Amino acid sequence: MSVDEDTRWLEWVTKQFESIAGDDKEIDLCEFKTALKVKESFFAERFFALFDSDGSGSISLDELLKALDLLIHGTETDKLRFLFQVYDVDGPFQSKHFTKYKSSGSIDPDELRTVLKSCLSESAISLPEEKLDDLTLVLFESADTDNSGSITFEELKEELESFPEVMENLTISAANWLKPPDLDQNKHQTPRYLTRAYWQNNSRKLLFLFGYGVLNLLLFIVAMLRHSYGGAWLMVARGCGQCLNFNCTFVVVLMLRRCLTWLRATWVVRVLPLDQNILLHQIVGYAIFFFSLGHTIAHVANFAKMSQNSEFLLWEYLLTTRPMIGWVRGTASVTGVVLLLLICLMVLCSSTFVRRSGHFEVFYWSHLSYIWVLILLIIHCANFWKWFVVPGLLFLLEKIVGIAVSRMGGLYIVEVNLLPSKVTHLVIKRPQFFHFKPGDYIYINIPVIAKYEWHPFTISSAPEQTDTLWLHVRSMGQWTNRLYEYFRQIESDELCSGRLATSLKRRSCRNPAVTVGVSHMCQCYVDGPYGTPTRQIFTSEHAVLIGAGIGITPFASILQSIMYRYRLRKQNCPSCNFSWCENLKDSDMTLRKVDFIWINRDQKSFEWFVSLLTKLEMDQADEEPEGRFLEMHMYMTSALSKNDMKAIGLQMALDLLAKKEKRDSITGLRTRTQPGRPEWGKVFQKLSKENKGKVHVFYCGAPSLAKVIKAQCERFGFNFYKENF
Repeated sequence: MSVDEDTRWLEWVTKQFESIAGDDKEIDLCEFKTALKVKESFFAERFFALFDSDGSGSISLDELLKALDLLIHGTETDKLRFLFQVYDVDGPFQSKHFTKYKSSGSIDPDELRTVLKSCLSESAISLPEEKLDDLTLVLFESADTDNSGSITFEELKEELESFPEVMENLTISAANWLKPPDLDQNKHQTPRYLTRAYWQNNSRKLLFLFGYGVLNLLLFIVAMLRHSYGGAWLMVARGCGQCLNFNCTFVVVLMLRRCLTWLRATWVVRVLPLDQNILLHQIVGYAIFFFSLGHTIAHVANFAKMSQNSEFLLWEYLLTTRPMIGWVRGTASVTGVVLLLLICLMVLCSSTFVRRSGHFEVFYWSHLSYIWVLILLIIHCANFWKWFVVPGLLFLLEKIVGIAVSRMGGLYIVEVNLLPSKVTHLVIKRPQFFHFKPGDYIYINIPVIAKYEWHPFTISSAPEQTDTLWLHVRSMGQWTNRLYEYFRQIESDELCSGRLATSLKRRSCRNPAVTVGVSHMCQCYVDGPYGTPTRQIFTSEHAVLIGAGIGITPFASILQSIMYRYRLRKQNCPSCNFSWCENLKDSDMTLRKVDFIWINRDQKSFEWFVSLLTKLEMDQADEEPEGRFLEMHMYMTSALSKNDMKAIGLQMALDLLAKKEKRDSITGLRTRTQPGRPEWGKVFQKLSKENKGKVHVFYCGAPSLAKVIKAQCERFGFNFYKENF
C-alpha cells in the first residue's frame, strides 16, 4: 500500500470511528456489535476483547488502528494468531464491562464445539445437534495431528494451510465499514457500452434498435414535409402522429406471443432479437408516451394560434366537438385528451416500483386499458386502422385461440405442496392435447382466487412427464399471497379434522413441505404454452444455467428433460452396477456439458427442489466420454465466506465432513454448498477453460444480478439469455 493509500485509509477509519463512537471518543461493546453487524455475541465479545488491548472495557482510536493494521496489513501468521486467540476459549469469567474470556494456548473439543455452534448461527445455518457433534469431531481429528486431545497454534496453522483459498484472503468481512472505498477502481476503466465485447454480444438488439430509430425518424420527416402548409406546430403534431400510428401498432406486434413462440423455432431467431420482446415492448411504450406528449403540446400550441383568428376559444378546440376536428363527428380533440390520460396511467402503473412492490394487480388492470386505447385510436385518427388491421386481426386471433384452448377440457389442481419461503407448488392434471417445450410458461386463472385474473408462471415439470403439470409460485403480490393463504387454510382445516396426521408423521427435518389434498378438485384454466429464450439450450454445446431463488423454476423443467434424454443414452453393465454414457451429441441435443448454478439466500430455499436434484445426481453415469456431463454449483448467500474469521472453522469442518460422508450437510446433495456469492470472474474463467464448445449462459432471477452476469458474459465472449415475462 502506498503512502497516499495509507493516508486515505487512516482518514477513512478515523471518520468511521467518529461516526460510531460516543461523546467519550471510545467505542463500547454495544457500539462495537452494531458497527460490525455481528449476530452472535460470542464473536463480538471475542473480537472486542482482542481489540481492547488495555482491558479498559472500551476501544480507543489507537487500539482500533493497531488491531486493524494487523488484520489488513499483517502477515498470514499474524492473522492466524488472531484467529487462534478467537477460538482459544477456556471459559468465561465476569468483568464489570462484559463477559471476558481467557486463553490457555490450546483448543479443546468443547471450545471448538462452542465456536462451530456460533459459526452456524452467524451463517444462518440450522443443523441438528448430532450433525454439530460430527462437524466438531471431524475437524478436531483432522487438526489434532499428535492426538494430544487439544489443538495447538502450530496444528491449526498446518490445518489451515491445506485450504489455500482460505489463506489467500483471511479477514473479517463484517468490518467492511472500516474499508475505504476504492476511488480509483473504475477511474481508467472503459465504459461497458463502449467495449467491443458489448457490441458483439448485443449486435442483433443494437442493429434492431438502430433500424427502429431510423424508421421513426423517416416517418416523422415525411409527415412533417406533407403538412408544411400548416406551419411549424402542425408539422410537429403530424410528425408525432405518424410515429404514433406505427408505434401503437408495433407495440401490439411485440405481444403476439404465439407468433413469437413459433418464430423462435425458425431461422428468424438468429436475425431478430425475439428474446428481447419484453424490453422492446417497454421501449416502444415509452416512445408512445413521449410522442403523445409531443403530439399534444404541438396541437395545443397550434389551437392557441388558430383561436386568435377564429370564433372558437382554445378550450373549445381542446374539450368540445364544436370545431368539428376529426373524422368521426369532430371527436379528435376529446378522444386525444382521453388517450393521453390513459397512456399516462398505463406508463405510471407499469413502472418497476409498482410491479416489484407487491402491486402487480395495479399493473395488470391498468394495462387492460389497451383495449380502450386501441378503440379510441381508431376513432381519433382516420388512418390508424390501415396500420392496425393486419396486426390487430392476428392479435384478435391469438386471443380467441387462447380463450378456446383455456376452456377446452376440465383442468384441475390435484395436489398442492406448501414449501418454505411461502412457495406454493401446484400439481395440475395435464390434458392430452397440451404439449410444451422445456422452459415454456403459461398463463393461469384460478377462479376461487380471482375470477378474471391471469398470471404467468414457468412450467417446472418436464414435457416427458405426461400426466401432470407443475408450477412453483412464490408469494410476492396480492394474488400469489391469496393463493398461498387459500391452501394454507385448507391445510389448517385438514389438520383440525385429523386428515393430515399421518402425512405429518412422515415429514422429515430435511423436507418439511406439507402436501394438501385438494378433495374438491380446484378448477383452473390455462393459456399457453409460450416459448422463452431457454428453448435454445438444446442447440447449445456448453449450457450454463443460473437460477437465483425461485428463478430455478424454468431450469427444473429443463434439467429433467435433459436427464430424460441422457438416460436414453446411459448404458449399464449387466454383471455389475457400473454405468457409462455414450456420446450425447445428436440432432435432438447437441449438449456436451451442462453447469447448473443455484443461488439461494437461506438454507430452507434449497428444500424446494432438493429431491429433484438428488435424483439428477444419482442418474449420472460412472464414466462419461467427455467428463462429467452435469455439474451442480450451490451457493448460500447468507452464509459467511470461507475467508471470514467468523466462518472459517465451520467451512473447513463442512468440507471435511462432506469428503467423509460424500454428502453435503446443508442440502444432503453430493454437491457441496458454497458460502456467500459466486465470484463470477473466477467461475466464468473456469468455464472458458473447459473447451466444451461455445458457452451459452441462461439466467432467471433478479434484474440486478442479471446486469452483473451479463457484463461478465461480454467479458468472456459468452452468449447471454435472460428469462422474461
